[in-house]
Order: sequence, then structure tokens, then C-alpha cells
Amino acid sequence: MSRNHLLSQHFLRNPRLALILIGHSNLKKRDIVIEIGAGSGVITNALSKRVSRVIAIEPDFDAVLKLKANLARQKCENVEVVNGDFMTFQLPSGPYKVFSNPPFHLSSAILHKLIESDNPPEAIYLILQKQFALKLLNNGRHYTSQLGLALTREYQTRIRLPLKPTDFTPPPAVPTVLFEAKKIIEK
Repeated sequence: MSRNHLLSQHFLRNPRLALILIGHSNLKKRDIVIEIGAGSGVITNALSKRVSRVIAIEPDFDAVLKLKANLARQKCENVEVVNGDFMTFQLPSGPYKVFSNPPFHLSSAILHKLIESDNPPEAIYLILQKQFALKLLNNGRHYTSQLGLALTREYQTRIRLPLKPTDFTPPPAVPTVLFEAKKIIEK
């Protein structure tokens, strides 16, 4: 799929890698998962095999057409495709999780929206720039941003896996990681 430079898109290339990344999450068969910036559906297809329902949000109309065609070919019937901007999307009122490869320039705004909502997600898995992800950890080894401090009040955070530039098309110019934030369950 061709890249829309205005949307800072870096598509995950390998469907097998998408399954591996999802395997490093706590996603279960009963879960509802939001994917932000679904692109042509590499992650969407993998998610549909693992969870109950996927809400794939994609602002690029050309990408939505490709996404719908790919999902129809793969018979992914548990996916709802939303052509729109995640920042204006109404989050679910019930439990949900997030697994996404969002545009890097929107990472901070996306996290703010998720954790400041009336119904924050149970878990968040995002492919992020490594430098940004490190600022979200509150472990004393790195500078923690205000967003990181806000996040770690309610979530356990960690970097699950490093990714290679060759995992994407086009390859990002910065190191990337799979970041995890799981809601802290009070006992």
C-alpha cells in the first residue's frame, strides 16, 4: 500500500510478526480491541483471529478501501471498520483494550485521550518511538515525562519488545518498540 506522508504512516510488513506481537499481549478471546490507524489490515487481521471484536479506525479513505477488501478476502467478520479520526471517536462504554501501530506524531495525544477518558482501556499496546516509550516508564533509570507519571498512576508500564526498521515499510528513521500499559488491579 502506498504511504500518505501527511499521516506519518509506517506499515508493519509481516503478518507473522503481527501475530508474534499480539502473542506478547494479554489479549483474550472475549476482548474488544480498538486499533488506531489500521492501514491495510496486517495487525487487524491478526487481531481478528485472537479477540472477540476489533474496531479498526483509519482516517485515510484509500487505506479503508484496501482494508475492507483485505478483511473480506480473509473472512474477518468480527471487525468493524471506522473511516474517521481517532481523536473524535467515541470510546466504548464497556471494557476494551487497545493494540495499535499509530502515527508517531499522534502518540502523545492518543495516550492522553485514552487515559483521560471516562472509561480508560484495561490495557494499551502501542508501537512507539523508543525514546518516547522510555519517557513513559517510571523506573528511575530514565527521565519520566508528566504523561508517563500520569500513566503510571493507573497502569503498569514496560517495553515488551524492540522492533527493527526492516519490520516496517517504509522503515522508520528512529528505533521502535512495542509498549505495554496494563491497568493496575487493586486488591
